[in-house]
Amino acid sequence: MTLSFSPYREIVSIAERFTRGDGEFATAVDNLFISRRSDPSEPHHSSYRPCLALVLQGAKSLRLGAETINYATGEYLLASFDLPVAWSVTEASPESPHYCLAFAIDSEKLADLLRRVEIPHPAAPSESQRGITVNVAPPELLDATVRLLRLLDRPEDIPAMAPLIEQEILYRLLTGPDGARLLNIAIADSNSNRIARAIAWLKQNFALPLRIEDLADRVNMSISSFHHHFKAVTAMTPVQYQKKLRLHEARRLMLVERIDVGNAGHRVGYQSPSQFSREYSRLYGLSPVRDMEAMRDSAAAE
Repeated sequence: MTLSFSPYREIVSIAERFTRGDGEFATAVDNLFISRRSDPSEPHHSSYRPCLALVLQGAKSLRLGAETINYATGEYLLASFDLPVAWSVTEASPESPHYCLAFAIDSEKLADLLRRVEIPHPAAPSESQRGITVNVAPPELLDATVRLLRLLDRPEDIPAMAPLIEQEILYRLLTGPDGARLLNIAIADSNSNRIARAIAWLKQNFALPLRIEDLADRVNMSISSFHHHFKAVTAMTPVQYQKKLRLHEARRLMLVERIDVGNAGHRVGYQSPSQFSREYSRLYGLSPVRDMEAMRDSAAAE
């Protein structure tokens, strides 16, 4: 699907100028990235940090736990937690590439905005909600996005203007249909805030043995409540979440740092090589050795 009205035509035109072939590209504006794909893709495993991801052209699919989330031109995904996902481009062609704009949400800037601007708190701040949601981009959010992208053609204006427009985008997200998801994380006594702290601990300590009762106690929750709210946010249990963090990091170690399979598994917390290979194969569809061979062959072919 391609929207024809002028904001999207302008955004796609800018995206075309600031991408060099397929891939993800950082821009001169901090926290702003543009991705381009000319063909539908196989699933890519990665971690989404809190961000706004707006599809400018084409369509995309994302798997979170056992759930599949689809979004297309004119829709934006809001990720309010750090989440391991598998994503793929589902609609793209050389004539009409998939373009997506990603705006990383800076927690300090968000907190600063909340200190200065009164945003009504949700009626039920204790309820945890799924950490990823999709909505149609409203005109106000789209207008701010266009103005932020226009700065790429006027780099001398970026230091003065980009922070102001970024704050406007955050404000639009906070006052939009899913603003409560961001607000709940900022409320110290909310379950969403507690789960965010548990996720932060897991990301920093994923190689350590996981004792659910200790992590629940760390964030001042009962074990049953912790399990319930963690799965409500992530669509995974804490053990499943930790496993994906471990396997993602092991894959990076083998691909980028060229660490062998045995050492990579051990580095991320696996004591059993056979268990590491079995769980790796279940997630990625190939054994660690064959997966590395396939990825390196693909990179060499490009």
